[in-house]
Amino acid sequence: MWYSYTIHQMALYFFCHTLISPFHFPVRCVTVSNMAASIARFFSRVSWHGSCIILKNTLPCISLRYTFHRSATTQSGLLFSLNKRGILKDAFPENAAQDQLPQLLQSGCQTVYCGFDPTADSLHVGNLLAIVGLLHFRSAGHNVIALIGGATAQIGDPSGKTSEREQLPSDVVEDNTRAIRDSLQRIFTNHELHFHNDSKKLGTVTLLNNLAWYKDWNVVAFLSEVGRRFRMGTLLSRHSVQSRLKSAEGMSLTEFSYQLFQAYDFYHLNQNHSCKIQLGGTDQLGNLMSGHEFIHKVTGQDVYGLTIPLVTSSAGDKLGKTAGNAVWLNRDKTSPFDLYQFFLRQPDSSVEWYLKLFTFLPLAEVERVMEHQRQEPGKRPAHKRLAAEITKLVHGKEGLESAKRCTNALYHSNIQALEQMSDAELQELFREASFHELLLEPGTTVLDACRRAEAIPQGGKGYRMVSEGAVWINHSKTDSPEQVLIPGQHLLANGLSLLKVGKKNFHIIKWLNL
Repeated sequence: MWYSYTIHQMALYFFCHTLISPFHFPVRCVTVSNMAASIARFFSRVSWHGSCIILKNTLPCISLRYTFHRSATTQSGLLFSLNKRGILKDAFPENAAQDQLPQLLQSGCQTVYCGFDPTADSLHVGNLLAIVGLLHFRSAGHNVIALIGGATAQIGDPSGKTSEREQLPSDVVEDNTRAIRDSLQRIFTNHELHFHNDSKKLGTVTLLNNLAWYKDWNVVAFLSEVGRRFRMGTLLSRHSVQSRLKSAEGMSLTEFSYQLFQAYDFYHLNQNHSCKIQLGGTDQLGNLMSGHEFIHKVTGQDVYGLTIPLVTSSAGDKLGKTAGNAVWLNRDKTSPFDLYQFFLRQPDSSVEWYLKLFTFLPLAEVERVMEHQRQEPGKRPAHKRLAAEITKLVHGKEGLESAKRCTNALYHSNIQALEQMSDAELQELFREASFHELLLEPGTTVLDACRRAEAIPQGGKGYRMVSEGAVWINHSKTDSPEQVLIPGQHLLANGLSLLKVGKKNFHIIKWLNL
């Protein structure tokens, strides 16, 4: 849309809109760099025609950090709360965050959805913020849908990717879908059990697979019904498309069509579940726009898109994907202990931000935790609270207790913690350790146990390793090869023995007849 103004009108517009409005009253400090950036943004949107300036309205969405300043209604609403926590970044269309969307959410129970493509057999911590966003909506009484992309995973979302995903066989996608469904269901259940205030009514949770509405639809019918609603110029203008078209590899037709499928997903959920709000990462904004435009063309309805920020580490890496080693949400890929330790080791500069993003602690409680941190930084109370809250959400109370047992057993040489651990927990904790099931024979010595577990070489060299103190059993140095194994010292009450040879070579023995 184009608007025509005289030069004098434009001068007033420029001062009020470009310099002042982005900062809101009271104006703190408009620096030279701020002003230069504003001028550059302003003149990128104008065209001169004689004594008039033509201004093009080019903003497709509105940044939420500049909204919710208009009324007590919006300042007390859910969106305002999520914005204060940093969970929401942008809204689409541009007037949504200011007026329509807050009113819609306050008018009654709404349905919000977020999609998760099963491109792996587990979600990772980079997906966690989207789940937390859905949980906040559910806690406010709104219904939420977690849509698993059993169909779209076979296409591949190009958003945020520099190359095309490898094609996944349908049976792999099916297995991944099952694993992710179980993971999402577990997290929703943990939230309800451990974080929900019983005085408030929760919204419903629905888990769906978009393969259900695509599996019997042929390509001709899909293009005839859906494809004709889209304009090529608009699709090509999306950032996710432009960045790939400019790359050496380019973009396949399959990837290009992805936004049509995500747009139709939104339409299907709108028609069948009255869903009017889609939640997604910042890289999904183009797909959210396509869904909005498609639904508006077909039904005339207004629907909305909300984006969550990309969470990065202090080094600028995607959270949980440093050096390509993802931190997963399924226990068989990342144990509760490893998840707990991942957040426990976050730098001080990130902890307050992560407490606001990933936990359900009230902001006042976050401030109290951070004040405790400032008073006693050596005890790291904020790190421990962050790790505990997230581990309990992902793995439940039992998972958190397991993580703490493993922490005490590994880092505090706690024999009691070792005795309380199951053999599965020990194997999770010492993933590289060899596991042995052995019969305990009368008179078994330290040397016998080490040899039967193949922890030391046969012959004199193995004997010397024990006598020289290279072998530890259950965190205690053992330098007597002929010492008979003693219950409570070498043999734990849970029937296990943990052998360590050198600094990093662990062996777990499960004694079958204890």
